Amino acid sequence: MDWGVIGHEWAASMLQEHIARGQARHAYLLTGPSGVGRRTLALRFAQALNCSKPPQPGGFCGQCRSCLQIEKMQHPDLSVVQAEKRGGALLIDQVRELQHTLSLAPYEARYRVALVLRFEEATINAQNALLKTLEEAPERVILLLTASDAESLLPTIVSRCEGLRLRPMPPEKLEKALAETWQIPPEEARQLAHLSGGRLGLAIRYRQEPDLLETRLELAADVFRLLECNRRERFAYAEQHFKDRERARWTLEIWSSVWRDVMLAAGGGKTPSVNLALSEKIEALSHQVGFDGASAATIELEEGLAKLDANVNPRLLAENILLGWPKPALQPMDLRSRRESSVKREV
Repeated sequence: MDWGVIGHEWAASMLQEHIARGQARHAYLLTGPSGVGRRTLALRFAQALNCSKPPQPGGFCGQCRSCLQIEKMQHPDLSVVQAEKRGGALLIDQVRELQHTLSLAPYEARYRVALVLRFEEATINAQNALLKTLEEAPERVILLLTASDAESLLPTIVSRCEGLRLRPMPPEKLEKALAETWQIPPEEARQLAHLSGGRLGLAIRYRQEPDLLETRLELAADVFRLLECNRRERFAYAEQHFKDRERARWTLEIWSSVWRDVMLAAGGGKTPSVNLALSEKIEALSHQVGFDGASAATIELEEGLAKLDANVNPRLLAENILLGWPKPALQPMDLRSRRESSVKREV
C-alpha cells in the first residue's frame, strides 16, 4: 500500500516490511530538516501498527476509528510529547510523565506509540531519563523520535534507535507533486518547491498560511534592504526583529538561503536558486561581493545558527553578523577580511 509519503517511499517501504514480518523495532529515530516529513512518516507508521482493518500486512485503511484518531493525534494509545514551543526545551518532567503512561498496557490498540517531536530540544537530563525506557522498553510499546539530526543527541540515544535520515526532494520533483497531487498552479508550485528547499511539509504550510509565506518573502528581501543601511539602521533592525529566539532562527535560515544563492551565482553553479523572486538582485550582488564574500557571509550565518543553539543573545548575534555585511557599491572582496577589520562586538 502507498502510504502517501512523497519523497520518502524507501522509508515507508522499510517500515511496512518491519510490520509485515513482525520485526518492528522498539524505537526509531527519524531525522531531517523541519518540514521534510518526519512527523507525517511517524504517524503513517503508527496507523499501520494499529489499524483495525489493514488491507494487507504493513498497510492501513485510513478510514477506521484508530487510523482517523492517529491522523488527528488524538488516539488514547498515542502519546505526543514536545517542547511547549519551537525553540523551547523538552523537560525531564515531560519524559517522566511519558514513562508513566508507557508503563500501562495499551488501552485499545495493539501498541502504545510514543511520538516525541523535535527531540533535539530535549535537555540533557530529559535525554538521559528517556534512555532508561529505550534500554528497557515495555512490551507492546514503540517510541518514535524526530530530530533535526542525530549529532544533536546523546550517542547513547542514537545507538538504541533504528535511524532513518529523511532528505529534501529535488525541487523539480516536489514541483511536479504539488501540481499533480495538490492541483497547485504550475508557477505557484515552482515557487513553493524552491522556497521550501524541497520540503513537502513546509511547502504545504506556505500554501495554507499566505501570511507566513509573505513574511518569508519579506525577510529574504530584507537582506538587500539592509545592505543599503548604515550601522545605526542595521542595529535598529536587529533590536526590533531579534527579540524572539525562534523568530531569530527562522530569519537567519532565510538569510542563509539568500547568501547561498548569491554564492552559487558567483561560482557559476547550476544548482537552482531558492529565492526565485530575487534572482536579478542575487545575480547583481554576486558580481559585487564575489564568491569569497558570499561564501563568508553564508558560513557566518551557519555559525550564527549554532550560536543560537548555545543560547547567545539573538540581538547581539544579529548585530555582529550585520556588521560584516558590505555595501553593494563595494568591489568584490573577501567578506571575512572585512569583518576582521571591523569593530568587534562581544556576542
